[in-house]
Amino acid sequence: MAALYWIETKDFQGGSTLRLTDEQVVVCGAGGFIGGHLVKSLIDDGVDVIRAIDIKPVEEWYQVSPGVENVEADLKSIRDCESAVDGASVVFNLAADMGGMGFIENNKALCMLSVLCNTHLLMASKKANVSRFFFSSSACVYNAEKQQDANVIPLKESDAYPALAEDGYGWEKLFSERMCRHFEEDFGLQCRVARFHNVYGPNGTWTGGREKAPAAICRKVLEAKLSGKHDIEIWGDGNQARSFMYIDDCVEGSRKILESDIHTPINLGSSELVTINQLVDIVEEIAGLRLRRNYNLSAPKGVNGRNSDNSLIQQYLHWEPSTLLRDGMRKTYDWISTQMEVPVYAES
Repeated sequence: MAALYWIETKDFQGGSTLRLTDEQVVVCGAGGFIGGHLVKSLIDDGVDVIRAIDIKPVEEWYQVSPGVENVEADLKSIRDCESAVDGASVVFNLAADMGGMGFIENNKALCMLSVLCNTHLLMASKKANVSRFFFSSSACVYNAEKQQDANVIPLKESDAYPALAEDGYGWEKLFSERMCRHFEEDFGLQCRVARFHNVYGPNGTWTGGREKAPAAICRKVLEAKLSGKHDIEIWGDGNQARSFMYIDDCVEGSRKILESDIHTPINLGSSELVTINQLVDIVEEIAGLRLRRNYNLSAPKGVNGRNSDNSLIQQYLHWEPSTLLRDGMRKTYDWISTQMEVPVYAES
């Protein structure tokens, strides 16, 4: 696939910061992993969340917060989007059909169809005079040619161009970023875009095919512990390098970016780089066992190396995700163990 040579030139521009406690907030994708944590965080801090939306039935949401209008709706529909943002001054869009690498490599059309959610939410937000719109993008927008080596140079925001995004999911995210940009330029709808890097933590997908590497590895280690069969399958050769961001950092960063005067897409991710083999090491240490590793070289494994360059977020927010991977994985492992009813390993 040819790269798209479209250089990002827009810089930070004049505008204003915003305080979420003064706004009426709608969270789209609220039944998902990140959305559920975001709604809870906002409510805990006294933010007026007037509505939470997801395509799943409410009883299937990962978290349901009381005191909020929790709505089942299909945000690919313009009418559902108009109802969703009614009365809102701020819209968080985290709605997307996505999952881990196994899902996005085998469901490219479904991932691309999420463009309808963001497009129709932008149209509805413009019509409703929403003052600020947040779009959750992804590190999958980055040029694949810059991610071929496990000894990766951290990805700067400018590395999305010339464009050669992850097929399907990454292209949808990159296109939707451009849509946000042009809705701001042409219609004055203030947009904020965060490029999430591999978010993990409790109260998320850990089985069924959509789970990401941290949750999948926790589950596999727990399955080995429960069964007594001390083997684990690892997708690829285990030398793929990634950074993983704990959910609390993701929520805090998303809120900071939404409230900020940052007008261009910005990285939101940890800069703590590990290989998948090292991630397995961490979970084995938490569980208190060692496993025989079987490498499935034909399974989806994604790019060879990806890490977040946090220079811009440090410069503009004086902040970056700081939860150590081992600490976040401990909490994730403990939560998944409760879902599987496996005794949690007690550290000495």
